[in-house]
Amino acid sequence: MIGRTLETFCNGLRVLLGCLVAALAIPVGMQVIARYTGVIPVYLWTEELATFIFVWVVMIGSMVAVWDGTHFDVRVLPDAKRPFLKLLQNGFVLVLITAFSMLFVWYGIEYAKFGSIQHSTMMRANMIITFISVPIAGFIWTLFAGYRLYETVAEYRSSSKDVS
Repeated sequence: MIGRTLETFCNGLRVLLGCLVAALAIPVGMQVIARYTGVIPVYLWTEELATFIFVWVVMIGSMVAVWDGTHFDVRVLPDAKRPFLKLLQNGFVLVLITAFSMLFVWYGIEYAKFGSIQHSTMMRANMIITFISVPIAGFIWTLFAGYRLYETVAEYRSSSKDVS
């Protein structure tokens, strides 16, 4: 039940990610056309908007990557074959991801508060728009990595029951 809910949420993040990447093409395209053709005037706000969207693309992309198990994971040792060693190997990575993601939540809240008192130069948008992405991403990483850790332990338990 929880796994299906998180998978559905992650699918929503994938859709949002696709929409943001498509939206990113608009201000970037405007910048390119303005700089190289002179057809339209140079709008400085497009650079800020592209940066804001790009920050969210990176953060949402990292959330999806944590769910898919394709982020924050560098294999120094070959994949373990024995169930207990596999639990240790995957569990260690997931515990580290969870710990670092909790740090992002903890310190990201102060970071977002700092952003709430700032405004962008051209658009005059409140900077919390981008700064809030840090604690939100940390929270989602914590959820996803915590669930993956639960799955890893459950997989070990089921494999140890099969052996006995």
